[in-house]
Amino acid sequence: MKLDFLRPLLRPGPWASVYLDTSYLAEDVVRRQQLQAREADDRLAASGADEATRQALAEALPGLSRDTAGHAVFAANGRVVLDVPLSAAPPSPPLSHWAPLPRLGPLFDHGGPDPACLVAYVDRRGADLELLGIRRHPEPAGEVTGKEWPMHRTARAQWSERHFQLAVENTWEENAARIAETVATDAEEAHAELVVLAGDPRERREVRERLPEQVRARTVESEHGGRAAGSDNRRLAAEVETARAERARAVADEAMDRFREGREPGHGAIEAAEGVPTLVEAAREHRIGALLVRPGGADLRRDVWVGREPDQLAVRRTESRYLGASEPVAARADDALLRSAVANDAEAVALPEQPADPGRLPVGGLGALLRWPFAGPVPGGGYRTGPQFP
Repeated sequence: MKLDFLRPLLRPGPWASVYLDTSYLAEDVVRRQQLQAREADDRLAASGADEATRQALAEALPGLSRDTAGHAVFAANGRVVLDVPLSAAPPSPPLSHWAPLPRLGPLFDHGGPDPACLVAYVDRRGADLELLGIRRHPEPAGEVTGKEWPMHRTARAQWSERHFQLAVENTWEENAARIAETVATDAEEAHAELVVLAGDPRERREVRERLPEQVRARTVESEHGGRAAGSDNRRLAAEVETARAERARAVADEAMDRFREGREPGHGAIEAAEGVPTLVEAAREHRIGALLVRPGGADLRRDVWVGREPDQLAVRRTESRYLGASEPVAARADDALLRSAVANDAEAVALPEQPADPGRLPVGGLGALLRWPFAGPVPGGGYRTGPQFP
């Protein structure tokens, strides 16, 4: 998961974080949402949240959209800063936290954003592009306009008609190449982890063949939906959601495989890390390329010490002072490491709680794939292996 959508949360807190269920379909949904908002306010007040921030949430929570299973809402200094739609409903009463850092860990418990997906509706004249990011609704992402002439084949077989048909074929191929170039560029700029091609069967195959290998590897085709006016794209929408979930599982499987290989020292270097002391050291040195999170792991709840800046984190309070944090505060390890990952353009991968092979999981629930390895002993006392829980 790309974490750039969380960048608004890098500003200083303290933070109010509320996870609200909006999945219910009862007739009294408005009243129930208002009740949940009041429950969240009561908990925040008991935790010491300031009145201005509570008031901002009190105005925002009752009006949250009900077209998604839930919302994670973050507020600080008297204003709501970010609203993240969730694909799975949080528990009721709502989770409400008042803490120095945004409470980010539950994003992995309650179906945070699926992988970003670029959908291309293609035909022989061009393509319409849509992007599905953290919002559940697609957003227009541009249009590709191909050559208009010649476009249609003839039914005759004379020399002039055969020449014309070759020109038609060339037009189709040129348009496919133009679409593929745009799709590849837009997918990279949008950090799309999945591309879906819909529309004309021949043209979408032509487009896929012309995509760069790294984009083609994460591209799927759909037989449903189209570019023409009046096309029924409802079945396509369901396919896209399924494809996004499958892509998330594939990413987690690949990350677990890389983690198991990287945690073993090879050639004197270790390319994966686990354990809070090791991860804190890796985060301070900007080594973490992907933070791995298994919901329910014991290390997620461990306290670390943090300062105002994402790089100011330490296992012990005295260490944080050496890092320039004049007034360090305690925070959960998962929230501190996720904040650091956001600041340093690292990714995060949600891992299953009970995979078929527990040996691929990081001990304690937190792990990392490193941008560059540790050479020699790992900070914090070496590496651990094996299916140890929790």
